[in-house]
Formats: sequence, C-alpha cells, structure tokens
Amino acid sequence: MDQPDLPAVQRDRRRLRRAVLASGGFVLLLGACFLAQQAFDPTALTVTPGRRAGLLGVLTAPLLHGSPAHLLANASALLLLGTLALVAYPRASVRALPLLWLGSGLGAWALGEPGSHHLGASGLTHGLLFLLFTLGLLRRDRAALAAAMLAFAFYGGMLLTVLPREPGVSWQSHLGGALAGILAALLFRRSDPPPVRAPYSWELEEQQAAAAREHAAADAAQFEPPAPADVPVLWQRPTPPAQAGERKVVPLRRPRE
Repeated sequence: MDQPDLPAVQRDRRRLRRAVLASGGFVLLLGACFLAQQAFDPTALTVTPGRRAGLLGVLTAPLLHGSPAHLLANASALLLLGTLALVAYPRASVRALPLLWLGSGLGAWALGEPGSHHLGASGLTHGLLFLLFTLGLLRRDRAALAAAMLAFAFYGGMLLTVLPREPGVSWQSHLGGALAGILAALLFRRSDPPPVRAPYSWELEEQQAAAAREHAAADAAQFEPPAPADVPVLWQRPTPPAQAGERKVVPLRRPRE
C-alpha cells in the first residue's frame, strides 16, 4: 500500500521497486521449477484436456516449461508485462492474477485436443496483456493509456496468438488467459484510484485570471461607498404622539391694507 504522506516521486519509485521485485521473483520461481522438473517426468502436472486428472495441471502447468527457449520467452514477457501491470494497477493486478491463472488452464482443458498436454506461463502473459489493454480502454486516464500503449508496442503480436496458427502452440491457454484478462479488467477496473492529474498550463492561466478578478473585485468593493439605506442614522427628531380628536389650527393673519 502506498503511503499518502510520501512525496509523489518517492511513492512512484517505491511502487516501481516493488513491481520489479515481484515480477523478478516470479521469474526466478519459474527458473527453479524448470530446473527441478529435470529430475522427474512432469506429464502428470500438465493440463490434459477432457480428463479429470488433467485438471490438476490447471494449478501446476503455468510453473512448467518444455525448453529453455520456452522459459526465456515467457520469462521476458512476464517480467515486462508484470512490472507494467503492478506499477499501473497494483491492486487490480494482484486481484486479477488468480483469475488469469485459472482462466488459462481451464481454456486449455476445455478447448484442447484430447490426449494433448499443455504447460507454460504463456496464458498468464496473454492475460496480463489483455488486462492492460482493456483497462486502458475503460479508464482512459493518461497512466492507463500509457500502460496500454507500452504493452501493445512490445507484445501486440499476442493479439493474434489467441487463434490457432502454429502447431505445438497452446492457443487454447492463450485464449483462456485473454478472456480472463478482459473479465478481470471489467471486474477490477475501479480497484485502483485514478492518478492525480497535473493541470495543464492553460488551466493554470484560467485559475490565475479568475483569482486576479476576484482580488480586483474585493479591492473595488472596499472603496465603494455604502448605499443610503445602509448608512446608520445617528439622531432622529422625536415625534410627539397625537391626542385623540386634537386638531391643529394655524391662524391666518389678514394682510394690511
């Protein structure tokens, strides 16, 4: 969790450091699992479509890889996309990870050919890409659009690998991860607060002009003479009360001839 009392630059650096450490730690975990699987046959831990026993691979298959090249390709994508997602959407990414994990495995189990075996973290990479891309379309603030554009610039080709293209590539897990990424973006799009937007220069000019007008109006009102009704009356001549039936007669004098 970010501390609101820290300066913005320091918070951004701390968030970036945590994102790199989390993504790098997961990549190291994948490397350790790849070394460990050389000592046994990992077939039972892969996703086997259409078989109940193959459902175990939904939980374990993303940790397994078929070759060093397979591991390197997924590790580089996870390092970049994972860091980008955790920097832009730390809360939404953590909440979306279980959905991406299950979605990629279930997609391979439901759509894969019987007798095939699916393994690898490529479903997670597709889920992260579609998560970033969909959140950019939904939120449309500058940080969201920048994250979506960076993800598309580096791994935009993944948009085409959700369909069958190359033999031996689990497009089913790609599709499952992509659909899970879209669903996670819809569910968790409000998990992270929008970033504080810095005002544009023309907005600052309008604010300064409005403040100057208010200051000038206050100065003008200070020297404006008060209205007559607002001037206090210091003394009023008392009016004697009129007696009932009393009439005032003013004698008129005849003019001299």
